Amino acid sequence: MMLRTSKLLLVLGVALYYSLVVLGNTTDYNSNFQFIRHVLMMDSTFPGNNAMWRAMNSPVWHTIFYLSIITWESTTIVLAWWGGIRLARALGAPAAAFNHAKKIAIAALTLSLLMWLVAFLTVGGEWFLMWQSKTWNGQDTAFRMFAVVGLVLLLVAQPDADGQP
Repeated sequence: MMLRTSKLLLVLGVALYYSLVVLGNTTDYNSNFQFIRHVLMMDSTFPGNNAMWRAMNSPVWHTIFYLSIITWESTTIVLAWWGGIRLARALGAPAAAFNHAKKIAIAALTLSLLMWLVAFLTVGGEWFLMWQSKTWNGQDTAFRMFAVVGLVLLLVAQPDADGQP
């Protein structure tokens, strides 16, 4: 039961994290919007790099990117809380039922990993060369969150068996 409780609490922790992230992104919209804007404009990458043709200077595209990230995060919130509730309801159930209840939580965690890997590390980091910026570089945060959520996913995905502690 302790291992199941651990899985449940970690999924709820991810749900809480995303809830606070979206709260911040919506109530202090401009702060993180500026991050997205500068990454897309590539205005703090190495001077004279040959990839500046990738830069997106249109405020419309900045808004589309930022709103898509908020939507992605919001979808992750819904799935993470829903997955946590399903795990809570199945906490004392037989192992097969608890394993079945993990599906939504695993979807939430996978969606989270994809955001950090695709949106931040791949698109932001490599396509828009965020790694070159000393000011607008979110790769450390993206990697940290990818690692944290990845560890949670690995634990949650481990099959439960009846009689486990």
